[in-house]
Amino acid sequence: MSERIGVLIAVLSSSFGGTAGAVTRYVVGVIDPVTIAAFRFGIGVIVLLPIALAIRSPLPRGRDWLGVSCLGVMFFALFFVFYNIALSYTTTARGALALSTLPLWTMVVASLLGAEPLTARKTAGVLIAVGGVALALLAGLAAAPAGAWRGDLIMVGATLCMAFYNVWSRPFIARSSPLGFVTASMGCGAACLVAIAGLRGGFAVTQSFAAAQWIAVIYLGVFGGAAAFFLWVLALQKTTPTRVANTMTVNPIAASLLAAVIVDEPVGWNLVVGLVAVGAGIWLASTVAPRAKKEQGRSPARISNTS
Repeated sequence: MSERIGVLIAVLSSSFGGTAGAVTRYVVGVIDPVTIAAFRFGIGVIVLLPIALAIRSPLPRGRDWLGVSCLGVMFFALFFVFYNIALSYTTTARGALALSTLPLWTMVVASLLGAEPLTARKTAGVLIAVGGVALALLAGLAAAPAGAWRGDLIMVGATLCMAFYNVWSRPFIARSSPLGFVTASMGCGAACLVAIAGLRGGFAVTQSFAAAQWIAVIYLGVFGGAAAFFLWVLALQKTTPTRVANTMTVNPIAASLLAAVIVDEPVGWNLVVGLVAVGAGIWLASTVAPRAKKEQGRSPARISNTS
């Protein structure tokens, strides 16, 4: 039951992340990418910090603050600025489809850094998913906005950045707590973003905000920032990281549905095919072959117990 609840929480988190992509696409023509990220994570920290303090969630200590600060700037500042830039070129659905390959890139990065072996089955899953996404994006390029391929490539590069964050953050989370780590790293990234946006006069745009823009930035902060990441770490406490990461396939679905409503983006057959390829690749890479399962079941300890 706990495993199923964890997966459901992760699905909700990925849904918030996907809808945040559609909302970002809605405001990206009015607000610059740095200021969008500053709103999203500035509000996110304002929501998360009181919760972390109220439940006394352990924060990073000592020299860990240097690593947590660097990771926070890399992810919540650098990654999401490029994420927002990507969505200024490409559609929400295409960007979310590229982002949905995150679990696979995380496997590759973990293998390169020696954190997790990359088996033949995992390699096949990566190739299937990435190949499917590439074909889907190329097939729909004619119907995409001019220069959409630039946004697609930027999103892939940003996804690789997020994969490194996932692997490098694990020891810091273990020495503090998931909520404490997310609050601290998001706070460092948000402080950097707010400072840059303030120096560039990015917040001056609020003088011309209508109700729709205020609703959008508040949604990004509360749901796309605080709720999405809090639910993500909560899911990690209840089920395995692989099962949580696999819910990223929900991201393009939520993004496409909301974008079709608020920015009139069409959902083409090529994106559906790409999503199927991503799902198949993630399933292949994150599961064990039947033969391997059988061999695991016939471990020496099991054989000796039954002899």
